[in-house]
Amino acid sequence: MFENRKLEILTLIGLFAFVVLFLIVSGQSGHEFSGSDDVGSQEIATLTGRPVASFTPLIPQYVPPSPEIESTLFALQATFGGVVVGLVIGYWLGQKKRINNA
Repeated sequence: MFENRKLEILTLIGLFAFVVLFLIVSGQSGHEFSGSDDVGSQEIATLTGRPVASFTPLIPQYVPPSPEIESTLFALQATFGGVVVGLVIGYWLGQKKRINNA
């Protein structure tokens, strides 16, 4: 029984380990969240000696007119990513069933 479900069992063990590790690390005091953009910008400013404001992106970024639109775009992006992942997994399972039935 476990031979057929080896990948699923390993995935569940990995997910469980990640959740436990996350809860242990986030439960400790003294941690302050700072996004990777802030850390990267500070490091660039330290290395180059120029303030962060002097750096401009190569591709201009779209700034939504309101937080509601920003949240909607983020949800749309997450939905699209979920659909793509679901399609890939479904394709793999379909190929596996086709091979097993042949």
